[in-house]
Amino acid sequence: MTTVSPDFAPDFKKMGGLVPAIAQDAASGDVLMMAWMNEDAWNRTIETGEAHYFSRSRGTLWHKGGTSGHTQHIKAVRLDCDSDTILLLVDQIGGAACHKGYKSCFFRELKDGEITTCSPMVFDPKEVYK
Repeated sequence: MTTVSPDFAPDFKKMGGLVPAIAQDAASGDVLMMAWMNEDAWNRTIETGEAHYFSRSRGTLWHKGGTSGHTQHIKAVRLDCDSDTILLLVDQIGGAACHKGYKSCFFRELKDGEITTCSPMVFDPKEVYK
């Protein structure tokens, strides 16, 4: 992608070095996922133009789509007014952001008292994550 001004950077001090990062489909506006970024993930995202996150459960940096091939190409990056939440506008390669195979991690919906699946399944995770 590019380098950016230090004035445009998340405030990693507020929440112990992590900030929420929301990925949104740049074309459709669909919210695809929420993950965490530390400063290293932020820098790698800015440097490469592809989303990188920090896995709290594994305690490590991860490149979104590094295993599945379903990468997120950054179209734009936004910061909220307090610089403690990141919004990534992305081109979701492969059509699925969710590790469970759905287009969006927000694939379940409660509406009018009914729970439904509201996002299509794109791949079978058993086949992708062998």
